Amino acid sequence: MNVDLDLVKSVLDKRGDEIEKSVAGTGYLAKTVIGVGTFLLDNEGNCDLLTAKQKVVFEKFLKPLLDHPCHTGTDR
Repeated sequence: MNVDLDLVKSVLDKRGDEIEKSVAGTGYLAKTVIGVGTFLLDNEGNCDLLTAKQKVVFEKFLKPLLDHPCHTGTDR
């Protein structure tokens, strides 16, 4: 599975607040989610290259943000 690289870049650049909110209270760090997103950007969006732990982070935190690109944040 490949992801939309422009969308990943947009989430990482403009929706950091949403990343922070999504990990709050989970024990995961925002920088972990950002790292997975950066890894995808560096590897042309190829999810097959993610480790098992990276896939969990992607599915749990990044994919929901990619599936819902519209938000009501103040950064748009």
